[in-house]
Amino acid sequence: MSEDTVTGAVGGEQVTTKHGSGEAAETLEELRSRLPDGAVVTDPVKTEAYRRDRAEDPDAGVPLAVVRPTCTEEVQEAVRFARATGTPIVPRGAGTSLSGGSTAQDGCLVLSLERMREITVDPVTRTVVAQPGALNGEVKEAAAAHGLWYPPDPASYTFCSIGGNIATNAGGLCCVKYGVTTDYVLGMTVVLADGRSVALGGPRLKDVAGLPLTKLFVGSEGTLGIITDVTLRLVPAQRAPQTLVATFPTLASATDAVLAITRTMRPSMLEFMDGPTLNAVEDETRMGLDRDAAAMLIVQSDESPDQAAAEVAEITRRCEAAGATEVFSTDDPEEGEAFVAARRLAIPAVEKKGTILLEDVGVPIPALGALVEGIAAISGRREVVVAVMAHAGDGNTHPLVVFDPADPGQRERAHLAYGEIMDLAVSLGGTITGEHGVGRLKEPWLAGYLGEDVMDLNRMVKAAFDPTGILNPGVMFAQPPRAHAR
Repeated sequence: MSEDTVTGAVGGEQVTTKHGSGEAAETLEELRSRLPDGAVVTDPVKTEAYRRDRAEDPDAGVPLAVVRPTCTEEVQEAVRFARATGTPIVPRGAGTSLSGGSTAQDGCLVLSLERMREITVDPVTRTVVAQPGALNGEVKEAAAAHGLWYPPDPASYTFCSIGGNIATNAGGLCCVKYGVTTDYVLGMTVVLADGRSVALGGPRLKDVAGLPLTKLFVGSEGTLGIITDVTLRLVPAQRAPQTLVATFPTLASATDAVLAITRTMRPSMLEFMDGPTLNAVEDETRMGLDRDAAAMLIVQSDESPDQAAAEVAEITRRCEAAGATEVFSTDDPEEGEAFVAARRLAIPAVEKKGTILLEDVGVPIPALGALVEGIAAISGRREVVVAVMAHAGDGNTHPLVVFDPADPGQRERAHLAYGEIMDLAVSLGGTITGEHGVGRLKEPWLAGYLGEDVMDLNRMVKAAFDPTGILNPGVMFAQPPRAHAR
């Protein structure tokens, strides 16, 4: 495909714009003729797999087609077709969204980036350029081959995509020390709603020329453009961590320990699981977790061996002072990883207990105790199980409201609890989403959380980048009537 390329500046940032030649395709047959064999899928048996993401929205639509590009130019062809025909575009990575961010709509193009998997590491600049379909774990492996590390660490890192991570500004288990996805994004190529391709940022560690447009796309959930590659910062390989596990008789004693630790310390991991979560994980692993504990903390230090040992000893003291019933620590990497694996298993384990509504609320760390105790009170009042796991060092919790879909009363109480948990978090100075994104599930709460003026600013930015509203409509800016269960 021939193109004209123009290099200039957008908002002060260095930008390369590619203008494809010729008219946009205006029929699926014409689009199919411009793309490689198999790139356009219309067989309803095959497109069925692309209708829903991990949120399992029961109201997911039926797409007009699924387009599976392999490069920026092919994405441009699909976007130009969508713009010319007024067809909505739903970008999709690995389909692991927990907020309904890649749910198909009737008559849309699902733009699946699963074939865009290239990864190129530059060990000299300590950067990696990855296409959006590359999995987080694949980027980690490519970096590790050069003695480097990509820290963002979602629990689903083995099967979630880099593009999806950027779309939601994903976090993970190592965020307490190493930060979230945006802290590692240096640049990207984006296809805009009019079909132009722009290159933002690059492999420079410091660059403050103009508005920070690169960062604007991180967390935008596919509503402003389609990311086709990203330049990520890498760091030296992580040292083997030492691990501490502490169990507590009450939620308050566990959150008191979190506050005591974070007041003056910065471990590389500080995770929380409550009693219902512990029991669900123990049902799966049979690893001897304390079923009677109200909560458990998993803490790691990746400092040098002597310093890590001293840090773990101090964390032990603080956990015991907070009332821990048992504290165990190890410097054996495999033994420590078993507990981390148990934490990563938490959501799948709870999913086996029934249909769930998955939360992602976060609060300032001093309010963590009030949040988890308030969630327990909501669980009791609404008579539904709510299993809570958390990136405790960040104040970011994942309450899972569990219910029987065959019980209408329980379903109604579960949805009431879902909304009450978000209201509770906001009342404590928190947020309705810390790392999973707004998607379609949490859109009804977004305007109330942001306030009228800030919501207006969001709409203005959306309109500037996507004036015809074809990019992921219904995510963040629509008005779906309720949260969906899965």
